[in-house]
Amino acid sequence: MAERKPGTKATQKSVKSTTPIGKTFKGFTDEERSAMKERVKELKAAADKADGESAVLAKLAELPGPDRAMGKRLHAIIKASAPGLSPRLWYGMPAYAKDGKVVCFFQSAQKFNTRYATFGFSDAANLDEGAVWPVAFALTELTAAEEARIGALVKKAVR
Repeated sequence: MAERKPGTKATQKSVKSTTPIGKTFKGFTDEERSAMKERVKELKAAADKADGESAVLAKLAELPGPDRAMGKRLHAIIKASAPGLSPRLWYGMPAYAKDGKVVCFFQSAQKFNTRYATFGFSDAANLDEGAVWPVAFALTELTAAEEARIGALVKKAVR
């Protein structure tokens, strides 16, 4: 840092805005704000060593009928396919972690007002297949075929 002469004041340069010229930042959507608030609660709960299983089951119980049934069934499939995964909440969604890193999650259709629920995997999942592979799946219902496919994907993700 350069030395100043005695009796002179240090000046700071103003920081330029990163918002494109002519555009204003309108802020986060209600859904994004809600997800961020839920994430803060989750971090506090993790600090308090709250039970992830009960938090996930409570979140699933809050969901509307079809998403609730699908979420509960996914919970059972994931627990059976990869018992080593720890249930926890992640941005207000039921998720399952290995060594503290989320591997997969369930996002209800209600979460962001979409027409289908989503079952997804994070980058911690071992699903790599060449240069491109799917990491999220739209769910409208769970049949035996989908349940088997999800179970196999979860097993592959944690190996």
